[in-house]
Amino acid sequence: MTTRGPWKILTEKLVHETPWIRIDHHDVITPTGTNGIYTTVDFKNWAIGIVPIDDEGYTYIVGQYRFPLQEYSWEIPEGGGSKAATLLASAQRELLEETGISAEHWQMIYEFHTSNSITNERAYIFVATDLSFGESEPEETEELEVRRIPFAELVDKVYNNEVKDSLTVVGVLMAVHWLKKNQHPLLAIVNL
Repeated sequence: MTTRGPWKILTEKLVHETPWIRIDHHDVITPTGTNGIYTTVDFKNWAIGIVPIDDEGYTYIVGQYRFPLQEYSWEIPEGGGSKAATLLASAQRELLEETGISAEHWQMIYEFHTSNSITNERAYIFVATDLSFGESEPEETEELEVRRIPFAELVDKVYNNEVKDSLTVVGVLMAVHWLKKNQHPLLAIVNL
């Protein structure tokens, strides 16, 4: 028997594994002493989100159909980052892949847990500025649409519950905080 904090693990069994996740079933004794079960999802990559802001106060969002939700979603550029690479390298790759954008300046502004009741996934949010533009290189499974919109409009979409993606919501709100806290020169341009 092993333990995780106050939880006692009686058995652990692999349920399913892909290159991206591993799902395990655990028979446990709960912190209150009762028998129970726990299913966990181990993410093999980091979740990476980027809020790119250009010199005119615009940002870039990516639209795509999300299979689990069965609906179209508008999001900041985001995806999985290999744990073998640095977080910054993963963010740079993801932004270029989805939008064709490179950035001169990068700042990691936030780390959070996406759903810590069943998964160990950690997400990292970056702001990218001083942008350069090229061709996007989406993965073969992605059908993406990129839009350039005023950053303030994306902030309004978050506040009006028009954007529901967790990395986007957290990323946008933390980018606003970061701009204000640092009195970043873009603050006057994005018109918040």
